[in-house]
Amino acid sequence: MLTSSQQQLLRVISQSGPSSRTVLAASMGLSKAAMSGISRDLISRGVLRETETIYGQGRPSILLDLHPEGAFFVGISLLEDPAPLVLSDFNGNIVARQTMPLSRDPEVIAEMIADTLPKLLAECTGADRKLSGLGIALSGFVDEKQASCVKSTLLGWQDVPLAGMIRQKTGIDTFIENDAKAVAVSEKLFGSARDIQNFSVVSFDDGIGCAHFIGGKLYRGNHGGAGEIAHCTIESNGSPCRCGKRGCLDTVASLKAIKEAAKAEGLACQSLDQLETEASLGNATAIRILHRAGSALGLAIAHLIQFNDPGLILITHVEGRFDGLFGTVMRQAVEANVLPRYAGQTPIRTQRVDGDVWARGAASIAAHNFLIGPTPY
Repeated sequence: MLTSSQQQLLRVISQSGPSSRTVLAASMGLSKAAMSGISRDLISRGVLRETETIYGQGRPSILLDLHPEGAFFVGISLLEDPAPLVLSDFNGNIVARQTMPLSRDPEVIAEMIADTLPKLLAECTGADRKLSGLGIALSGFVDEKQASCVKSTLLGWQDVPLAGMIRQKTGIDTFIENDAKAVAVSEKLFGSARDIQNFSVVSFDDGIGCAHFIGGKLYRGNHGGAGEIAHCTIESNGSPCRCGKRGCLDTVASLKAIKEAAKAEGLACQSLDQLETEASLGNATAIRILHRAGSALGLAIAHLIQFNDPGLILITHVEGRFDGLFGTVMRQAVEANVLPRYAGQTPIRTQRVDGDVWARGAASIAAHNFLIGPTPY
């Protein structure tokens, strides 16, 4: 177990990158002697390491950085079948992987994780001794303690205390999280948003997810459901949504909704890329579908900008492209629906991610809790 000062030091280095003891002491408000003691303990535990020496005026400074093998984290995605399990190091790199069948029975999931975990850890020497947490990413609402799945339509769950069930089977601190929030944490700890205090992630896939960092911290709201734009009403009296409402953003702009709209119109398009190709050839139906979806997503993102005024909107996507009509209309809709003073002020970046995004995000949730301290449940 780390002390609060040790956790604070690790957080600072995680956020700012390699730094000297002098810089770290100043940023944490500690004396040089206190910083030397804390860093010495963490180096002896193998969590920190000394890297390069910086020469300048005065005495040379040795930079401290997180040791990649100082801690390991397991991430599991319950969005795919088979469900991937990955082992990540302290830098967010995946160093081992396994899979297990996806089940809707939480007891079965806990058992399979306990059975598969030794195989995963065996792929990386010493990982079993430095395993520091386990994270689960799933589609649905998660409580503010990251302990229970409040509701998941995909899994058919309601009020399932999954984290405690897995912890009982494995003996490992376990945290569960909504898939989009897991991706946002991964981007903050190890990705393109590391230096940004306020940003929103919009995950574009068969469903649309959203998560926010405000003041450098994941904003979850009072009940863990902050920023769920997928189920904001975008078309009054629109199509039925799996959540029980009508006209949600998910029913108009998600990849699944776009494909279903194309199929209903008789278009033989199995992907967004194919639909973009049809639109570029002048197919009026394809143009109409992409325009409707892009306008809806752009309107929702404009609302995010009005609500939070973030420093970045990051759109992650596994499939599809944002350099065609869909992306163009989305950006136009954003600019048309924010106050003129905000137009063009918020960078909107798209980032294609690989199939490991959810499991890597889940591991990041465990790493995040290791750095900020355990959440009681």
